[in-house]
Amino acid sequence: MKEDVFYGKGMVHVKKDYPDIYEAVVKLNEAAFTGKALDYKTQKLIALAITASNSDDRAMKKQMMSAIREFGATKDEIVDVLRVVLLTAGNPPFVKAMKILYELEE
Repeated sequence: MKEDVFYGKGMVHVKKDYPDIYEAVVKLNEAAFTGKALDYKTQKLIALAITASNSDDRAMKKQMMSAIREFGATKDEIVDVLRVVLLTAGNPPFVKAMKILYELEE
């Protein structure tokens, strides 16, 4: 969600019809992604780990694409993140995330 990029398809409607809610989300984004102790790329990789742990296919794909396009995250960096997902969340979310990663390479 950095720099007013929102992946939820509904955000365009929120921005138009409920600007107060949209601005609150923007401010929350700015408060969360400060880059004070961790750079934004690291924070993005953490977000990827969280979405992968939740087995959210769509969010995983969006987080991976964003990490690769916006920050030049490599396949090896993403796999390192997914290794932690394997350890903490188990095999099903890990395998699902690996499948998505390889689909993005095609």
